[in-house]
Amino acid sequence: MEEDNNKTQPDVRDVIRQAITDFVATEQAKAEPAYKAELAEERKRREQLERRMNEMAEENRKSRAMAEEAERTSTIRSELQRLGVVKLDLAYRAVKDDIQRTDDGRLIGRQDGEDVTIQGYLKQFVEENPELLPARITNGIGTGTTRGGTPASAAPSNFDLDRIRPGMNPEELERVRQEIARVANQSLK
Repeated sequence: MEEDNNKTQPDVRDVIRQAITDFVATEQAKAEPAYKAELAEERKRREQLERRMNEMAEENRKSRAMAEEAERTSTIRSELQRLGVVKLDLAYRAVKDDIQRTDDGRLIGRQDGEDVTIQGYLKQFVEENPELLPARITNGIGTGTTRGGTPASAAPSNFDLDRIRPGMNPEELERVRQEIARVANQSLK
């Protein structure tokens, strides 16, 4: 009969085990929302950091591209200046699309289907377009020269700029004004 009672009555160990299991499950159930919230918050922070890193990488890429373009522009313009080009903006706009950067960072131009150095490319461009260089004939017909061969606008003046000062004699001041007007008039012609 005792055996029948033992079988119908739960074992103390089973009861304790069940109570502990229930307690642990209850505690996990209480803590689970907090873990889930913490995990969600961590996920959100990670995604924000990843997004910011991607933005910074894109900004860095754009900054590098801008710096490379500025360096490329500067190099082309300085080489054109070195070759004596006067119409710098016009020449730059004409060649800027023909000059590219290689994988190793050098600037090259395409000429007759071959890659050439920027110096060689620009030299040939300037030779083919001499109108970009300064005029070679300075004293031709209609340039306004005097008999001695000096330009009319550079006619000698008997006026010294160092003589201009506050409190000048009114007669001298009038001569200064007239001389300035004469030089300005010749420059405008």
